[in-house]
Amino acid sequence: MDLLNRIVAEVAPLAWTWGFSFAFMTALELLLGHGEQKFASRLPGLIFWVLWLPLSQLVYASFHALWAEIGIRPLVVLPLEFTWLGAAAIVATPIASAAVYDFFFYWCHRAEHRWLWRFHAVHHSIRDMNAVNAFHHITEPVFQTGLILLPASLIVSETGPVSSMMVVVLYLQASFIHSPARIHFGPARAFFVDNRFHRIHHSLEERHFDRNFGAFTTVWDRLFGTAHFPATDEWPDVGLVQIDQPRTVGEWLSLPWRYGRQTGSHLSNTVARQG
Repeated sequence: MDLLNRIVAEVAPLAWTWGFSFAFMTALELLLGHGEQKFASRLPGLIFWVLWLPLSQLVYASFHALWAEIGIRPLVVLPLEFTWLGAAAIVATPIASAAVYDFFFYWCHRAEHRWLWRFHAVHHSIRDMNAVNAFHHITEPVFQTGLILLPASLIVSETGPVSSMMVVVLYLQASFIHSPARIHFGPARAFFVDNRFHRIHHSLEERHFDRNFGAFTTVWDRLFGTAHFPATDEWPDVGLVQIDQPRTVGEWLSLPWRYGRQTGSHLSNTVARQG
């Protein structure tokens, strides 16, 4: 019962925040989007998110409950409270925390491309990519628990108060990176991932394969040699050659196995995406 109450308590504000992000970004895309933008094309993705959010929270909450029961203490404490910045700490703290989390996401993302590609391919199969159509397969929370939450739980951050507005801004950025909106971060891309930077990661062009793994900051891609900063006119087509994006719940759930049969589960990410 405690676990169920925790899931309900976490899903409700999460759903409202994601809902606002999706609504805001969809309006922006319909007004300022690349190419033709159809609202109806987003409905399957919205259904997948409705199913994915509570199930992912069940996985994450179960891990946190188990971890607390085991009682393993963090190995590293990061001083991210930034009290010396005064009021600016409410901005600096969540940005620094997101950058730290993105370090673990970066390496999880690379692992998914190398060893868990058939499952992560669900995300890359999306051809009509936008803030709503940025869904993942239902299995990914399990992989991310082992590859992100577990190592990240060995690090604790000392943080001060964080404004609810900054939380909303971070969720908007997470939606924006998949958006076809005709706006971007410009020079701020030196630190923050935007839609043009992340679109390279989804590109069908071979020269873009296995580039731009970060979701929040471009720092880790630059540091580990996987960054590709797009040219002004660089807006590649996205998706997978061999298979269409899922448009029903059944296709969404079964795509990893259908994709594996079509490409061979032993194939590398690069070969499989070329077809």
